[in-house]
Amino acid sequence: MRALLKILIVGAALWVTTLVVGGIYVQADSLIGRLLTIVCVALIFGIVNVVLKPIIHVLGCAFYVLTLGLFALVVNGGLLLLTGWLSELLRLPFHVDGFWPAVWGALIISVVSWVLGLFLRV
Repeated sequence: MRALLKILIVGAALWVTTLVVGGIYVQADSLIGRLLTIVCVALIFGIVNVVLKPIIHVLGCAFYVLTLGLFALVVNGGLLLLTGWLSELLRLPFHVDGFWPAVWGALIISVVSWVLGLFLRV
């Protein structure tokens, strides 16, 4: 149940990101299509984070220390860009247009997920 709630939180954060950040968008025609796309992308984003983020943390530990944690923005942006690429491979209508929209999108997703997690006690 907790994992489902986290996926819904990330999905809500992705939806907010598509509204706020230019360059990240869902091209589905119907509301149901957009909702299903957001949920599928949230699943992909969760899997990418679970698999790759620990590896990147270990390999990039020195960069995190040298940049006082700002390297995390670059890593999260790259993971969102990878998620957009994987979504396109799976023919989902979710697109990330470049690195900078991905970095801003990752920042928005982090903040919105954190706030929703506080309210929902996840």
